[in-house]
Amino acid sequence: MAWRDSRRSKGKLLLFILAISLGIAALVGITSFRENLMQEIDDQAKTLIGADIEVKGSQPLPDSLMLAFYEMAPEMSRETYFASMVYFPQTDGTRLAQVRALSGKYPYYGKIETEPADAADRFQDGQYALVDQKLMIQYNVELGDSVKVGNQSFEIIGKLKKIPGQTEIGATASPVVYIPFSRLDQTELLKKGSRVNYLSYFQFQEPIDTTGKWSKLVTLADKQGFRIDDVEERKEETGRSFKDLTNFLELVAFTALLLGCIGVASSMYVYTKEKTSIVATLRCLGMKAHQAIQIFLLQVAIFGFIGAAFGALLGMSIHMYLPVLVSDFIPVEITPSFSWTAILGGIAIGVVVSILFALLSLVALRRVSPLQAIRADLGVERFRVDPVQVLVAAAILLFMVVIIYLQIGSLQDAAIFTGGLALAIALLTLMGKGLAWLVRKLLPASLSYVWRQGLSNLYRPHNQTSLLITTLGIGTTFIATLLFMQQLLVDRVTIAGSSERPNTILFDIQTPQKDEVKALTLDYDLPVMQEVPIVTMRLQELNGLTKNEAEADTSINTPDWAYNREYRVTYRDSLIDSETLAEGKWIGHIASPSDSIFISVSKGFAENLELKIGDEMLFNVQGALIKTYVGSFRDVDWRRVQTNFLVLFPKGVLERAPQFHVLITRIDDTDLSARYQQAVVRSYPNISIIDLELILETLEEILGKIAFVIRFMAFFSIGTGVIMLISSIVLSRFQRIRENVLLRTLGATSSKLWKIIFAEYFFLGTLGAFSGLILATIVTTLLGKFVFEFTFVPAPAASLLVAVSVIALTTSIGLLNSRSVIRQRPMEVLRKEI
Repeated sequence: MAWRDSRRSKGKLLLFILAISLGIAALVGITSFRENLMQEIDDQAKTLIGADIEVKGSQPLPDSLMLAFYEMAPEMSRETYFASMVYFPQTDGTRLAQVRALSGKYPYYGKIETEPADAADRFQDGQYALVDQKLMIQYNVELGDSVKVGNQSFEIIGKLKKIPGQTEIGATASPVVYIPFSRLDQTELLKKGSRVNYLSYFQFQEPIDTTGKWSKLVTLADKQGFRIDDVEERKEETGRSFKDLTNFLELVAFTALLLGCIGVASSMYVYTKEKTSIVATLRCLGMKAHQAIQIFLLQVAIFGFIGAAFGALLGMSIHMYLPVLVSDFIPVEITPSFSWTAILGGIAIGVVVSILFALLSLVALRRVSPLQAIRADLGVERFRVDPVQVLVAAAILLFMVVIIYLQIGSLQDAAIFTGGLALAIALLTLMGKGLAWLVRKLLPASLSYVWRQGLSNLYRPHNQTSLLITTLGIGTTFIATLLFMQQLLVDRVTIAGSSERPNTILFDIQTPQKDEVKALTLDYDLPVMQEVPIVTMRLQELNGLTKNEAEADTSINTPDWAYNREYRVTYRDSLIDSETLAEGKWIGHIASPSDSIFISVSKGFAENLELKIGDEMLFNVQGALIKTYVGSFRDVDWRRVQTNFLVLFPKGVLERAPQFHVLITRIDDTDLSARYQQAVVRSYPNISIIDLELILETLEEILGKIAFVIRFMAFFSIGTGVIMLISSIVLSRFQRIRENVLLRTLGATSSKLWKIIFAEYFFLGTLGAFSGLILATIVTTLLGKFVFEFTFVPAPAASLLVAVSVIALTTSIGLLNSRSVIRQRPMEVLRKEI
């Protein structure tokens, strides 16, 4: 019976298969990619760090620690890296780059890929450099040309293609220039206050003794402010970072699957409505209600399996493409491989969700009366709560929680996601019912017959308002949220490009150079928008407790980074326009050396350290101890192109401390910017320049790649949303055949019927689109407030684009699906009634 019946319903079952297959394809493809990625990270873990351990600090490794490490790991390399301007004399180009001075045989695992291949082995033997290949292309530099780093010029003997642990995006944002460690001092770039990172790489000849001498050495190095990364820790960090990415993509895929499931539910609702008369006839012949349900449940299971299997195959094809799609974001090379776990799991999920979502409609067949075999319409059945349907709905929610938990590993997040989706569906359903009620109450009698007829269909018996608004709204919500979030990310970085904001920052200006650089800036007719002193220091004590004392006291929750980090602070007597006093009082000047020093800290920093007004903070300013008290909290807009600081000192305290300066200006002309940067670099090679326009171009390129990944994933949501829409609209065709044929019998022309159908679907599309946009605005606002920490401002252009697209799609599909309604002969329906 299941097989024979299915041959007459191929079109609707095809929609069923497509709704399942796209969601399963996304899920299987991303799950396979995640497993493949984690396996490659595990296999290539040593190449991520290039050594067995990496010791990193803001100061060179002391001789005592160096010897202790060397005893356990005889193979050692050193690297010092920092941001600095580099100058290409042949093309007169300047660029802020990451300068890395390297000594030793690093990397011990993997390799520095260059062109020619042996350049990485030769550059330490002379006055040579390796330069990022994109940087060379950008500034039209060739092998054999020179690059000037500080006061020293180096011959470029190799193009850098890839270094251990670096991604393509990382190379774009921060291009690298390698120079020999032995020539670093000649550049004269390392000044007091310069932000420099010191790395030491070690290779072990024997396995590490993690329980004895090694663990004590790690503890000792940590206490002295050095961070130690080994292969296992780097592997876990990398895996954890990309686990967040794949979790996000899997939630996107699972949402696409859920949209498909809603399509399954709506198509099965149509399907069971059409099978009511068949079931009634079979009931007359003695068939039990549960047997009728089993017939169609068997169909669902078989076609669900077919759809899931097809989706799994499509998902594996996606997996072959995904590594290429995200290759710029990952630090390892991925060779796609089949994951039977993902394939079989995807098929199982497809079958189960097909059955569960289909059961929502199928269980209603048990209430079909044999009398319906001889009467086409027994009237409108009053709504009543069906305990079996409630049980099926509960099973669906439980299944969703379990599946999402297995994907992301957090029961709380899985419950929040499922609860949020259920709440969204409930809100959209209520919106649909509320809007139908409003149309009924407020429908003006002055409207033409065509528009009144179309609008009346929104609340008449067998109306589809709630169903279509729910399905349209969920799809619209998801797609609009993606667009809003993408636009917000772009806006967050492009805000710096405003015509009234500074776009060039000079930093690491030494105190004797301050007036000269300011004069040079004014000579080029450029404004000095800010000139700020910066002092580096560390936190010695918080409320009288050192780091070790705070760690020993279990009631203290101060994080280690509060003591380990290097603070860059400034001093002034007033707040700037990117700061707002949130709590306390700001005292901008210390009149007497004996006065207590009240500082201001950013509100977010205070919350992280659980600071209160009046708390004591003892800072070590390069050997001098300064006791301060928290006097106020500030709200800081970190997106503004300003010199914003976590900690702000008043004037009269730090003027004599070792410091460097930052100068901020704005340059509107590209040629002038190039000439100005060249003049600064030639005269003051230690000064680094951040060209925000160049950074914005780089960020735009990176965000473009991220947006492409988002659009690629959104394709599955859009695809399943369209199928879901078609499935829902097919229902309206089934419900409106009798009504429209009766209108034809009463003399309605085809053009009037087309106008009525257009009016109904236009308003349904409009209501569905705007319901979804309202929900998307709520979701994006909550994400902005609690996840991304920004205020969402509605995007009219993106909202209009989504609304027009959804309305046009709804109307077009509605009209296409109604062709057979218009062509239906009146006698065909009247014969069925008889």
